[in-house]
Amino acid sequence: MEERQPPGGATQTRILDAADDLLERRGVRGVTIAELARRSELSRPTIYRNWADADDVVRSTLLRRVERILSALPARVHTRAALVDDILLFTALFRRDPLFARLLADEPEAFTRYTLERVGSSQRLILQWLTTAIDTAQAQDSVRPAPPSEIAVMLLLVAQSAVLSHGTVSELISEDAWERELRAALDGLLRP
Repeated sequence: MEERQPPGGATQTRILDAADDLLERRGVRGVTIAELARRSELSRPTIYRNWADADDVVRSTLLRRVERILSALPARVHTRAALVDDILLFTALFRRDPLFARLLADEPEAFTRYTLERVGSSQRLILQWLTTAIDTAQAQDSVRPAPPSEIAVMLLLVAQSAVLSHGTVSELISEDAWERELRAALDGLLRP
């Protein structure tokens, strides 16, 4: 049996690039192993050596997008205010990302499948980022004392709910008010 390609290997990158394209054009239902093989110009067995199924490829593609968004954020934060700013920046970048924007608009059920039914690798990456930032801000006494990982879970739930529900409430609240109220909710959750 052949070994899987290391993360970020050329073969995996070709497959993920093909999945990215399919997700943006056709949505989650358009990602099949056959289509991935065709678009990446690789064989189906090659894809199966790297992923269990098309859902597994979709999850990896979404994780790669989240990694890119997190890498676009400024260096490590040291205060509650900077953490709130970064969370709001993350939500803005997430909503503007072409793939995530398409899924939010056309296939919101994809988020139920890939983010709300279980904590996936993308959410775990975000939780790790939040936990580190909370721990750093707590050392500066700008975030209330509590286990950083527990606060991170609540921050994720609040921000995730706000992003996923944004389209539902967009006629009830302006963009500026949505951001202002999300900022207040996040700051209130962190405030000592």
